[in-house]
Amino acid sequence: MLWALLEPVFRAGETFPHDPAISEAEAQLAWVEQSQAVMVGVDAAGAVVGTYYLRPNSLALGAHVVNAGYVVAEQTRRLGIGSRLCQHSLQAARRLGFRAMQFNLVVSTNTAGIRCWQRNGFQVVGTLPGAFRHRRLGYVDALVMVQGLVEGPKP
Repeated sequence: MLWALLEPVFRAGETFPHDPAISEAEAQLAWVEQSQAVMVGVDAAGAVVGTYYLRPNSLALGAHVVNAGYVVAEQTRRLGIGSRLCQHSLQAARRLGFRAMQFNLVVSTNTAGIRCWQRNGFQVVGTLPGAFRHRRLGYVDALVMVQGLVEGPKP
């Protein structure tokens, strides 16, 4: 069920750094087993429409910052599901005690994703020139985006 959602996105090589030839078992390890929390969204008929994971962005002294990844089913894009998953993940991250959320490698050509994250309070704090090897376009920039999750001193 989850593999059917992840496979086309990973194979495309346009938004995630995973090897486009990733196996189902490797994807399961990367998305589920290495995460602290995983959410799978389904519609009223039980069809999977999206998913996200949450995991610490770094070790020990940086583990209070969470990283997340999102995939929305192609047939349900532009319906606000990415935004709802983002909002849900921010609430879940707060409940888990994280102080900020950071996206390390937002591909600059993923304009819909960037707009979604910005609408949901994320700021671009850096650009990594040529950091992503896009399967069709070659080397493109990647953005680092962040949002604080608590009031007071920044992480």
